Amino acid sequence: MSTRRDFLKTTLGASSLLAVGGVVPEFLASTARAAEKEDKKKDTILVVIELTGGNDGLNTVAPYGDDLYHKARPTLAFGKKEVQKLDDYHGLHPRMNELKRLYDEKRLAVIQGVGYPNPDRSHFESMDIWQLADPKRGHTSGWLARSIPGMSVRDAGVPGMYLGNERLPVAIQGADGGVISLADRASFKLQLTGNQANRKALIEDLNGEKDTGKADLAAFVRKRQLQTYTSLKKIDDALREAGGSGQGRTNEFVGGRVVQRDPDDLNTLSGKLGLVGRLIQKGLGTRIYYVQLGGFDTHSGQAEMHAKLLGELSTSIGNFFNGLQAEHSERVAVMTYSEFGRRVKENGSRGTDHGSGSCMFLAGSQVVGGLVGKHPSLSDLTDGDIKYHTDFRRVYATLLDDWLEVDSRGVLDDKFEKLPLIDRKKKAPAGSGPSKSNNPLPPGALPDDPTAPGAGAPPVKEDVPPPVEK
Repeated sequence: MSTRRDFLKTTLGASSLLAVGGVVPEFLASTARAAEKEDKKKDTILVVIELTGGNDGLNTVAPYGDDLYHKARPTLAFGKKEVQKLDDYHGLHPRMNELKRLYDEKRLAVIQGVGYPNPDRSHFESMDIWQLADPKRGHTSGWLARSIPGMSVRDAGVPGMYLGNERLPVAIQGADGGVISLADRASFKLQLTGNQANRKALIEDLNGEKDTGKADLAAFVRKRQLQTYTSLKKIDDALREAGGSGQGRTNEFVGGRVVQRDPDDLNTLSGKLGLVGRLIQKGLGTRIYYVQLGGFDTHSGQAEMHAKLLGELSTSIGNFFNGLQAEHSERVAVMTYSEFGRRVKENGSRGTDHGSGSCMFLAGSQVVGGLVGKHPSLSDLTDGDIKYHTDFRRVYATLLDDWLEVDSRGVLDDKFEKLPLIDRKKKAPAGSGPSKSNNPLPPGALPDDPTAPGAGAPPVKEDVPPPVEK
């Protein structure tokens, strides 16, 4: 049976196919060119986590060493004994112990003071700005979508994937093909009948050596159909594994009821990242994954909700990397962002209102860990908001050029100074990632003790009525 790379070399890579240019999506032509180069290195992968609602950056990376912080937030501020200390001034939220671990392993960059000129406090407007990478909102396609035509996808898989049941995010709208949306387990369930072995034999026959020399358009289309089947099969397999292992599922007694928690629930960040991990390890070939975690619009009673959300974020990212083999972990970077931060002063409802400027996280084995930029001054505010000093497009430019290897100027329509975020020579730290000898948690699984201090609460799948006493 010919391999996927053989197919790329003989069909996608053939000059006669590239000559049809106009009818072949640009990302496939890029894939063909990459295959012709016989480049053995694996594609890098970017996982984007959107924190919807306007995350409070000031209590995510708390300036606990600043008296002005405590004065502005008499009920919400964290003391030095509460935070996950980064140094004598900064500390991560108390529930973010997994991100603190990544920080200590120099695999987490904390990018401070991120924003854009003339900030907009509208959720929709500001989110569009971030996703279009355009404060003037002149573009009609998202920044990730615009990156796909120039991106090589060596395994000829699906370049971009959104996991969620909302409409496709603007960031990946308008792509030149190759972006799919996965909303639920049934979306990509293969409805084929017949014997599995026979179907496999048929695919092998259609991919046989006798056809690989036919580098015409018809052969290309037929091969793409087979590739589509292969990709669907991998997605289907990953979904089955995610929903059928039962590992990590627990029953807990909460508020007088027995609650079943399922780390593979695709309505949760943990479940989505778990599925992403499985797809990566199955070699789907997707370069961009996009997921969301909502609920950050904390106008009242912020403390409890924010702790739950950041705990879930931290634990999910930590488990995601823990579940990846080192060879895959080294080629994955996870970026978080939100449409804006919150005001410096807390309001009368023990919450915070829409502000501007916030922080971003970038995690990965080849990420240059540490604090990036100074914490914005709390004594020099604009209308009650911190002043940003790092345009978010500098982060995008760095990831495009240094991680996805796409010309950032072509995507962002301007040249932005890059940040020292990526070191492609770094290796995953010893002991990271699963191995066959230590019976690792599968991607998406939660720790044995989900109630451990700092651990994010695992998602609630459904309520199970308590047993009836007779």
